[in-house]
Amino acid sequence: MVTSMSGMAMDTTTITPITTMTEATSGQALIRLLTWLSPAFPVGAFSYSHGLERAIHDGLICNRETLAEWLTDLLRHGSGWNDAVLFAESFRQALADDGAPDEVAGLAEALAGSCERHMETMLQGSAFLKAAAAWPNPILQQLTGDVAYPVAVGAVAGAHGVGLEAALAAYLHAFASNLIQGAVRLVPLGQSDGVATLATLEPTILELAAHAAGSTLDDLGSAAILSDIMAMQHETQYSRVFRS
Repeated sequence: MVTSMSGMAMDTTTITPITTMTEATSGQALIRLLTWLSPAFPVGAFSYSHGLERAIHDGLICNRETLAEWLTDLLRHGSGWNDAVLFAESFRQALADDGAPDEVAGLAEALAGSCERHMETMLQGSAFLKAAAAWPNPILQQLTGDVAYPVAVGAVAGAHGVGLEAALAAYLHAFASNLIQGAVRLVPLGQSDGVATLATLEPTILELAAHAAGSTLDDLGSAAILSDIMAMQHETQYSRVFRS
């Protein structure tokens, strides 16, 4: 507000800030990403360790350094990377209004390397779509049946016009953060070690988000074999806290 006075007279001029459409959309997209990928969003992510529990049980992860190495490999060469590629493909299909990404949904389900990995991705995908109904969009009617988690999140993000690279970074960050919280409980690690591990992964997450944004299904591929084996062996582990 700008106020000027001349003698007894006072003129008041109100200056109203102008918010551009780009700024409004960007702010809305940020809020939605924070909500959809928040630990509080009801997909049950906290109950899955992605085989991490078995790796800790077998002594493969025992401190902050080994945890960071494990997660880096998982993101670069394992299911984290494949999820990012599937996310990007379903995002583009939804953005192009080509209908439900049925083909990529089937591929994502087939790529689950074990019974518990399949349960993890499919149940989270279904829970995500159910909760995302709070933001009505035609894509929700097109995604019928069970849908893998990265496909569900990617399609909804694309349908709402969220930026692809930002959405990928948020997804990969949530993926890593959830596993770190599991490790904090299981190793155990201190909260400071957990935060430091997440900070260490930041450049990797940003790099992979940028790379995955330009990926195609031809870029799918995994070499994190030990992680897959841990996920399989977790199915018969005698004492466990997590569902995968």
